[in-house]
Amino acid sequence: MVKVNGIKNVAFLSTYPPRECGLATFTEDLVNEITKVALVRPSVIAVTVGNEEYPDSRVTFKLRQHERESYFETARWVNTYMDLLVIEHEYGIFGGDCGEYIVDLAKSLTVPFIVTTHTVLEEPTLKQQEILRELGQLSTKFVTMAESSVPILAGTYGIDLDKIEVIPHGVPSLLVGAREKLKAGHGLKDKHVISSFGLLSPAKGIEYGIEAVAKVVADHADVVYLVLGKTHPCVKELSGESYRQSLMDLAEGLGVRDNIRFVDKYLTKEEVIKYLHLSDIYLTPYLSKEQAVSGTLAYAVGCGRVVVSTPYRYAREMLGDGRGMLAEFRDADSLAACMNFILRNPLRKKEMELKTLAVGQMMAWNNVARLYTNLFIDIIEEFQPDGALVG
Repeated sequence: MVKVNGIKNVAFLSTYPPRECGLATFTEDLVNEITKVALVRPSVIAVTVGNEEYPDSRVTFKLRQHERESYFETARWVNTYMDLLVIEHEYGIFGGDCGEYIVDLAKSLTVPFIVTTHTVLEEPTLKQQEILRELGQLSTKFVTMAESSVPILAGTYGIDLDKIEVIPHGVPSLLVGAREKLKAGHGLKDKHVISSFGLLSPAKGIEYGIEAVAKVVADHADVVYLVLGKTHPCVKELSGESYRQSLMDLAEGLGVRDNIRFVDKYLTKEEVIKYLHLSDIYLTPYLSKEQAVSGTLAYAVGCGRVVVSTPYRYAREMLGDGRGMLAEFRDADSLAACMNFILRNPLRKKEMELKTLAVGQMMAWNNVARLYTNLFIDIIEEFQPDGALVG
C-alpha cells in the first residue's frame, strides 16, 4: 500500500465519548484539533467494556478491554493500516493485572508508537513499574504533560531521557461573556464564586473544600462554592451516591448549605468554560501528592483563573511564580487562609489571573496539536523515509 498525497495515518488508542471520563474528553479534544491539520489523518481505537456505539466516524476500530486476544487483533489492524499508534496510557483502562495486556499489543507492533502517560506514580507497585518500563523500552517516544514527571520516568522507570517529550495538557479556546454578566445569568450576581469541577470521587477531597468555605463565610457571607460534576461511574457502581450525600450532609451540619451548590451532571466543555470564567477562585483540594496531571486544573489555568490547590505535583508546577496559592493536604484551615487572602486582596488576585492566563494561552489546543503533529511527522518520516506503508 502507498500513501496518498503523503498524508500520515495516526491512530489514538484510548477511551472515547460517549464514555464519560477525562481521558476520553482529552482524546476527543486532541483528535478534533489534529483533524484540522492537512498532513495527518487521525483515527481512534476505542477501548470498550461492552457493546458501546460511537457516533464519531473517526472511531474505526475497537479494543475489548478485558479480552486478551483483542490486543493482538488490534496490533494486526494497526500494522496493516496505520503509520503510527498513540497509546493514551492509564493503568485502569486496559485489561489484566494493572493493565498488563497493553504490553502484548506493544510487543506485536511493527509500526512506531508513542505513549502519552496520564499517570506517573512516584511509588508504583512492582507490576506498575514493570509495565511502564516495558512500554518505555518498546516505544519510540514517551510523552508527559509535566516537567516534574521527567526525572521520575527516567529514574524510577528507566526510560531514556532522549525518548521523553513534554507536551502540555491542552485547553479549549472558547469565547464567553464577562465574569459579572455570566454570574448574573447563573443567579450569582454580587457573589464571590469558588468552584471545583470533574467527576466526583473521595480522592477529590471536596469535604475539605466545604469545611474551608465554612470558615471563609465567617468573613465573606457572599461566597458560593460550586461543586460541578456527576459522581464518577466507578464510585457510583460501588457505593451509589453516598459520597455526594455525605458532602451535602456536611454542608448542612456546618450551616453553609446555602453557600454550597451541587451541579449533578456531566458538563459539556462549553458549560465548564462558562463556569470557570464566572469563578473568582478555582479549588482543587485533592488528597494525593501523586497527581501528575489534572485536566481540570489545566482548564482553570487556560481560563486565567486564580487557583487554590493542595500541593500535588502538577499543581506545584502549574502554580509556580505567583500563578496561584498552595495549601496543605487535608487541611481546611490552610485552604481557607489562601481563599481569604485572595478575596481580601483584589489587586493581588488580578496579578495572579494575568500570570495564569499568560501560561494558559500557550496551552491552547491548537498549539498543543501542532506540537503533537510535528512529533508524529518526524517519527513517521524517520521510520519510513521512502514513504512506503508497513502492511
